[in-house]
Amino acid sequence: MATRMQEKGRRDTLHLGISPELRGLIDRAAELQAKNRTDFVLKAARHAAEDALMGQTRFAVSPKADAEFLARLDRPPRPNSRLRRTVETAAPWER
Repeated sequence: MATRMQEKGRRDTLHLGISPELRGLIDRAAELQAKNRTDFVLKAARHAAEDALMGQTRFAVSPKADAEFLARLDRPPRPNSRLRRTVETAAPWER
């Protein structure tokens, strides 16, 4: 689904009602990141939207592909030197 921005390279307008306190907070944070308010808000909104959608992604696969995927998850990996080294190495938070 293409948006108008993708089709024409133009930007749509989004009008928001915002309290002076929140606007000040956003402005201070944007300034710390050397961004203008619009770029700061759009980046934050995009990340929030992507995070919300990330957990909602669904894959449609055939029953055969699904069965093969589940079988691979249930089958343990064959021992090898790299896997052995990983298991024997202490986790960074345990050092």
